Amino acid sequence: MAPSLVIAGLALAVLPFCSTSDVRVRAVLFLVSVGMGWRYIAWRLAETLPPPALDADFVCGAAFMTLETLVMLGSTLSSLILSRTRDRRDEATANARWWPADRPPQVDVLITTYNEEEAILSRTIAGAVGIDHPALRVWVLDDGRRDWLRDLCAARGIGYLTRSDNSHAKAGNINNGLAHLATLEREPEFIVVLDADFVAHDDFVSRTLALFHDPTVGLVQTPQHFFNPDPIQSNLRIGRAYPDEQRFFFDHLMACRDAWGIAFCCGTSSMMRWDGLKAIGGFPTDSVTEDFLVTLRLKQHGLRTVYLNERLSDGLAPEGMKEYVTQRGRWCLGLMQIVRGPLSPFRRNRLDWMDRLGLLDALLYWSSTFYFRLVCLLIPALYWWFGISAVNAPFHDVVVYFIPYFVAVMIALNWTTHGKIIPIMNDVSQVLTMFEINRAVFTGLLRPEGQKFKVTAKGGERSRRIVQWVMMRRFGALALMTAGGMAYAMLSDYAPDGGAGDGKLVILFWSFYNLIVLLLAMTVCIELPRLRGDERYPTDEQVEMELAGDLIPARLIDISIGGARIHGTVPTDVGEGFLLHVADVGVMPVTVVDERDGAFMVKFLHDAETRDRMIRKIYSDDYQLNVSRVNWRGLLAGLGSRATQ
Repeated sequence: MAPSLVIAGLALAVLPFCSTSDVRVRAVLFLVSVGMGWRYIAWRLAETLPPPALDADFVCGAAFMTLETLVMLGSTLSSLILSRTRDRRDEATANARWWPADRPPQVDVLITTYNEEEAILSRTIAGAVGIDHPALRVWVLDDGRRDWLRDLCAARGIGYLTRSDNSHAKAGNINNGLAHLATLEREPEFIVVLDADFVAHDDFVSRTLALFHDPTVGLVQTPQHFFNPDPIQSNLRIGRAYPDEQRFFFDHLMACRDAWGIAFCCGTSSMMRWDGLKAIGGFPTDSVTEDFLVTLRLKQHGLRTVYLNERLSDGLAPEGMKEYVTQRGRWCLGLMQIVRGPLSPFRRNRLDWMDRLGLLDALLYWSSTFYFRLVCLLIPALYWWFGISAVNAPFHDVVVYFIPYFVAVMIALNWTTHGKIIPIMNDVSQVLTMFEINRAVFTGLLRPEGQKFKVTAKGGERSRRIVQWVMMRRFGALALMTAGGMAYAMLSDYAPDGGAGDGKLVILFWSFYNLIVLLLAMTVCIELPRLRGDERYPTDEQVEMELAGDLIPARLIDISIGGARIHGTVPTDVGEGFLLHVADVGVMPVTVVDERDGAFMVKFLHDAETRDRMIRKIYSDDYQLNVSRVNWRGLLAGLGSRATQ
């Protein structure tokens, strides 16, 4: 344990006095973790492979070793990228309103929609029309061709565009909108793209537009934040204790990619230069991830993509496991299509070496990580059932070579991300999507053309418990293989002996770890109802109740678009009403609907204008989920409560 203890001791002694933005410290941390990683790989190659032969041991061992090496190569590239980071918030502040005061740039906001319900779209529209910019136009691009949405846009005084077909899905929808904008008397100078479920903050345009002071910037991407828990958080009841799965990517990895000049468009919540889009002919249509591809096309025309790591919009995370898996599979498929296309990192084109490394990093992540995760679940079961020893590793050597690598990686990742990484939870998220992603890798590399864009459904009925039986059966089968194999090896006189020696301790621990991961994955497949409480946000703010001309101070306990809970004794009977003064919203008539536990509930009776102000108030930084690091007490409490449901 000495190497592991030395690494941990040095980290505890030094890192508390260092800044996470210090490139030198980051470089040393990731250099140590990469060095420990390749030390581990060298040991695996030299001492743990089964003897070369045409048998199951060697075939399984060689395949596993190949995947492990590819994963380590990807980890090395990721460590290189993570060794730098960049924060452009001060740059945005310093260059605010760089444009002439008498001629603000024309900015057009495009809201893309296909089948989202009115409650979702009205929320997004309210946020868009509330953006603070003097030259702003808002357009809804409706690929669902819905009359009620056309009428809603007319009532809100915003543009409505549709088309006769849905060719090229989202990219085609945006291109149809761009074609219309090109016919206007005043063409836009910048374009904002919002998905139908993303509510922009009022300073979205002013903050992102500031970074276009540099004429070489063609696109500004901002992070995606969510006002609902994703399926892992929701179904394990850990939404306020464990960061959503995208937080590592948007809070840290994208900022690091920006430091290397390889940030990329992530679709929604981005702003683009109109002249740049015209130069590349609009959004590319030869990949289902048109957003990543638009960055590469702009780069060919000398325009960079930069990243502003600032919460400027909030949207819906996938609410169900089907939608969650579909979304990840589409991301993977799109990357495979890019790798097979003219902008492949392996072809002669105008991409620079860092762009190629960035694409290679993404390729290795999608193409090796999830196959590796599946094989990690199979190797122990193969040993228990058939005696196949894919890894011949004594317990002592595992402690000497693997543990220091694991400790170094965990220290580097958790220090640079402020404590976001828990290995077992990371493995659960990968296991949940591995079948869909592995299929997308295979399909995208062998047959990239003709693949359809799969929409991530949002909204809908979520009030019932739903079991994803197809996914559940897959994970259950893997768990049964592992547990059954362990029982068979221990209880049967006919069980094969894999001859692992004290390495059986490693396989035993490995098996129990896999069972925990699979059990958590199966639990996530039992989707709990999305309760009304998921749409209410805790708060503690001063309000005033107006009754008969008197103003009575009170405090809100929680709030939603439709109502609130107020601490104290109800000032009137249930069913009666009064006026409520709320900051940033104004005066609203309310009706008391319930009273219990030292508080009372009120329902808002607001008009359309007041409702818009309420939407813009609620969907801001003050109320949304903002779990930046793991709360261990809350995590364990959430998992414990889920186990009893």
